[in-house]
Amino acid sequence: MKNQRIFPGIILIGFGAYFFLQQSNITMLQPFFTWPTLFIIIGLAFLFQGYGAKDYHAILPGVILTGFGLHFHVVNRLDIWPDHIGTFILIIALGFLLQHQKTRSGLFQGILFLILACLLLFYDRIIIWFGLLENGVSTAWKFWPAIFILVGIYFLLRKK
Repeated sequence: MKNQRIFPGIILIGFGAYFFLQQSNITMLQPFFTWPTLFIIIGLAFLFQGYGAKDYHAILPGVILTGFGLHFHVVNRLDIWPDHIGTFILIIALGFLLQHQKTRSGLFQGILFLILACLLLFYDRIIIWFGLLENGVSTAWKFWPAIFILVGIYFLLRKK
């Protein structure tokens, strides 16, 4: 039986600290009293549950919620942080890969999301690189979404 006290304990401590600091009116902390902070608190609770209570299936939602919360805090503060859909997919890939370390499942999904995130994040550079190659390759590159569709249909219809 998994230890189910960690998750509600972290949630109550996190939300209690959040509301206490919000009522304290500390001006330096005002930018952090937003909904992404709540994502981070819930995500950290999942991560503590996953790693602390050895409930490893809580790692994926923990990484996703914490990562999304951090993304929404950092995106407006750092110019180098990409505000792109590929960032979200990269966070999901990281969640699958970290869960795979403990459960030995989700490696394929993690690598698939990692490849998709790299394609989306570096799309402009890939297009330039393919532009240096033959026109046939750059023409075929226009149809890469169709490859995703065909591979997805294959996975749905194949027999085990």
